Amino acid sequence: MRYSCLHTHTDFCDGAGDVEAFCRAAWEKGLSAIGFSAHAPIAKKTGLYTDWHMADNCLETYIESVHSARSRWEGRLPVYLGLEADFIPGLAGPRDFQDLGMDYIIGSVHYVFPPNGGEPFTVDGPEEEFAGGLRHFNGDGEALMEAYWDNVEAMIHAGGFDVLGHLDLVKKNNQQGDAFSMGSERWRNRIRKIVSLIAGSGIVVEVNTGGLNRGRTADPYPSREILELLRLRETPVIITSDAHRPEHLDGHYEDARRLLLDSGYTQAVSFQGRRGGKALWSREPL
Repeated sequence: MRYSCLHTHTDFCDGAGDVEAFCRAAWEKGLSAIGFSAHAPIAKKTGLYTDWHMADNCLETYIESVHSARSRWEGRLPVYLGLEADFIPGLAGPRDFQDLGMDYIIGSVHYVFPPNGGEPFTVDGPEEEFAGGLRHFNGDGEALMEAYWDNVEAMIHAGGFDVLGHLDLVKKNNQQGDAFSMGSERWRNRIRKIVSLIAGSGIVVEVNTGGLNRGRTADPYPSREILELLRLRETPVIITSDAHRPEHLDGHYEDARRLLLDSGYTQAVSFQGRRGGKALWSREPL
């Protein structure tokens, strides 16, 4: 199959490299298309200020920059405009950006609220942030894991996105299983429920190699166990690299392809643009 990448982060948020550098790298690598998915701005709406979300006052410039690249690369490389939108219950979600004319939106959960109140924290941030978040749960990693899946479920119910980002991101800081077991019945009950919610929804699940590219995980998101369940429900999947640098655009794609084949998949989907308010996908053999 010809690879593409819809999950990319430039210097508009926490990536290294501008839009043109990513387009040039995608062309040189022979990708069939590139999509830009800056971390959508949240500060104005939520009061949460980070160094990895795009600033609110950069959104218009970001849109113009991607549109300009689309014109420059027309006839050589399809260029798509997207966002990665955080779902934070009661504060923000993908639906906040539906009226901006995006080609697609990736819906992602990064944040979990402490059970006794306070500002949310990210489950995929630095290890010390995860450890601090775990302390909010009195060291109960299973409870933290449940809170993460609660937010994923709520995001699926809320909708407003086309691609579900790094589905089991909560495993990033739990590679040794110290916080919670990814083989427990609690974990399996949650992923079975998540898969049943996704089934038939039209949502595409990304097979994301970002953790591998940055040396933080031993395998892509989501795991083989989850992919096997998704395959049984005929859920469409797309390979992405969550690239924060141009050189990572196709990083570990062959690992993702092998994982999909081992999970029983024979096809992945490719983005074909948006028409009539609907994302269009074509199926390609692995």
